[in-house]
Amino acid sequence: MAQTSLASNSATPKKHSFKQQQLLFREAAILDTVNQLLSQKGFDLMTMDEVAANVGIAKASLYKHFVSKEALAAASMARLLEHALDVMANLPEDDSSLDKLKAIVRWSVSTHLQGTMPLLPSTRSTIQSALQNHAPYMDCLGRLVEQLGAWIQQAQSSGELSADLPGEVMLYTIFARSCDPVADFLKQGGAFTDQEITEMIVRTTFQGMMG
Repeated sequence: MAQTSLASNSATPKKHSFKQQQLLFREAAILDTVNQLLSQKGFDLMTMDEVAANVGIAKASLYKHFVSKEALAAASMARLLEHALDVMANLPEDDSSLDKLKAIVRWSVSTHLQGTMPLLPSTRSTIQSALQNHAPYMDCLGRLVEQLGAWIQQAQSSGELSADLPGEVMLYTIFARSCDPVADFLKQGGAFTDQEITEMIVRTTFQGMMG
């Protein structure tokens, strides 16, 4: 009986048509390009013409996917947060809350060093509005903040992190590591590998500069 119920409840994954697959592939290519441009140049210098040219499509085709540069940025950030949530969901369950926090910082710094971490100026009201009105982004952000906040509280309760510092200070510090210029300066210097830079930033984030 249980086997019959399981079989009847198992949904067969819906297959996309060839045209739908092409559209999804093109959209992924667009967002990959946007991530790189936002990381390298920032929102102000990125243009829709440049995105279309780098993807190899007409500008009119680009607008069929995304109606504006703000919409592109919002979709890019939503996909980034989805990826972050996947990383968090796949961390070993036995890891401590502190180890999990270190892992997400490690991932964000590594992604930054690879040149695929979108960097958006927080003071631009047009971007803020686009993000706040983009439901997938807001949903992912809410889940991300909730999970990071829970890990911070657990690490404070266990004594792994200082209970004297407000949790939101730690949360924003973790977010800031994704756009930390220290990583760029160290990489430009050429004295350290990306992995060494990542580990040093993780160490200073959680242990500070004291011996």
